[in-house]
Amino acid sequence: MSTSVVLIPTPAGAVRVTTPAPRGTWRELAEADASTRVTQTPAWLDCVCATGPYRDASRLYEFEDGRRLLLPLVARRQRPSWLGEEESWPGEWGIGGPVCPGPVGPTEARAVFDDLARRPANRIGVRFRPGDDEAWARSAPADFRSEPHTVHVLNLEGGFGTVWERRFHQGVRRGVRRAERSELEVEVDRTGRLVPVFYELFEQSIARWAKQQHEPLALARWRRKHVFPRHRLETVADRLGESCATWLAWRAGEPAAAIVVLRHGGQALFWRGAMNRELAHPTRANHLLQRLAIEDACAAGCRQYDMGGSLQGPSLARFKESFGTDALSSPRYVRERLPLYAADRGLRKAVRRAIRFQGY
Repeated sequence: MSTSVVLIPTPAGAVRVTTPAPRGTWRELAEADASTRVTQTPAWLDCVCATGPYRDASRLYEFEDGRRLLLPLVARRQRPSWLGEEESWPGEWGIGGPVCPGPVGPTEARAVFDDLARRPANRIGVRFRPGDDEAWARSAPADFRSEPHTVHVLNLEGGFGTVWERRFHQGVRRGVRRAERSELEVEVDRTGRLVPVFYELFEQSIARWAKQQHEPLALARWRRKHVFPRHRLETVADRLGESCATWLAWRAGEPAAAIVVLRHGGQALFWRGAMNRELAHPTRANHLLQRLAIEDACAAGCRQYDMGGSLQGPSLARFKESFGTDALSSPRYVRERLPLYAADRGLRKAVRRAIRFQGY
């Protein structure tokens, strides 16, 4: 892929913009920015591009004072620019946003927004990590609207002993002890070997989710597998290697529950979970898996354990809050010239009303 370098005038002076961003520079900035998440790494962009119709559109901004800021970004392939999309990230790929050592000032944030506003793509979207949104919110042009998102983040400072005693709620500690008495066997895999078992549990979970949400099973299977196909998990496990851990709880030789946890630097992310409720719920298998994954993150020196959002409903939010997480804002800023997504959302809402859908 050819590299483009342009100079753009901004209130911060002339800014040199390189796209796609050089991988070496990206890794250097990610290493220097302690808040960088696995979803802001080149490996994650490669996963997005390998499993969807996207190409690398990342942008490196170099300011006159020597500051550098990198924005992970993908563009949709095989569409005319006026119908195109450039996002960080699309769909359910999670948090993207800028990688930059140190705080971003308002002139730098405005320079990036102005550059994105000039992009020919119909839709531009950037999902910011928690803690980054204040400077960007003040600098966002009027044509970028904010879409609210919330993630549940557990502070790991003080180590696992502190987390267990001071942050886990009593119900979590009780659930873990119950799980430890339930003859569960737990293993962790960092090679991708357990991907088929995880996906088997995921497929079982679809039927339960469909019933809870009053959704036809055939539609639920199509929708869930479209959003999270098996080859996506296989690709992430392959490309992230040891940074992708699958934790699996067995009961009497049958898989009861599984979670996928990703890690980069001081940040850990609970990415996916699935279970056989008949086996997992009575044994509190999910409590045990989360406890072990959190302890593992603490041992690896992680400072935060991100448990993601809770769009599936209040029960999931309560489960995550019981581990002592804080609900933090992680907004997406979107500019769209033609309201294609608004029309699509309207159609989806009409279908959901027709089937009395009760989920996300």
